Amino acid sequence: MSAAATSPFATALLAPPRSERRGMTNEPAHLSDEALVEAVARADEDALGQLYDRFGKVAYGLAFRILQDAALAEDAVQEAFLQIWRSAGSYEPERAKASTWLLTFVHRRAVDLVRREERRRTISADPDPEPPESGADEAVVAHSRREIVREALRRLPAEQREAIELAYYGGLTQSELAERLDQPLGTIKSRMFTGLQRLRVLLVESGYESA
Repeated sequence: MSAAATSPFATALLAPPRSERRGMTNEPAHLSDEALVEAVARADEDALGQLYDRFGKVAYGLAFRILQDAALAEDAVQEAFLQIWRSAGSYEPERAKASTWLLTFVHRRAVDLVRREERRRTISADPDPEPPESGADEAVVAHSRREIVREALRRLPAEQREAIELAYYGGLTQSELAERLDQPLGTIKSRMFTGLQRLRVLLVESGYESA
């Protein structure tokens, strides 16, 4: 399988799409946590960045305690916030505080990653059967997928494309991205989240899943 097919953003991109975008909130910094989640449900990118600014450190600490790995903890937080972006419309403030609701996504994703890593270790410890030979067809499919991803990236707004490419191809953390691009961390998070969502749509439209 190609690097594009197995990269973190390729996995996130193929998740179910959000519903239609709605109105935007003007001043997310002055809203309560619950109001921020409601603003995210209206596809307010600034509100999502504010949520990350408020809870990013706590979310990372929770993920790291579960995973004991810095890179995996960062993956868990990012993937959890992507899920929050898609699921904010289901939040019910009368049932839970926004912070509790949000950190539940982080906890679940971190536990999922623990289980995934355990499965990988189990598989790698087992004797490998003879690997199937990679034929010409597999090489063609891999090349096709890489080209689809490259073309989809080219269609993103420049600032979103730059953040995604530096993160996943350049290996920079989001903190390093913020420093390199001289932008607030919340802005970088918003660019990543919205860029990944747009990229997912472009990949599906381009036939990524069938390539």
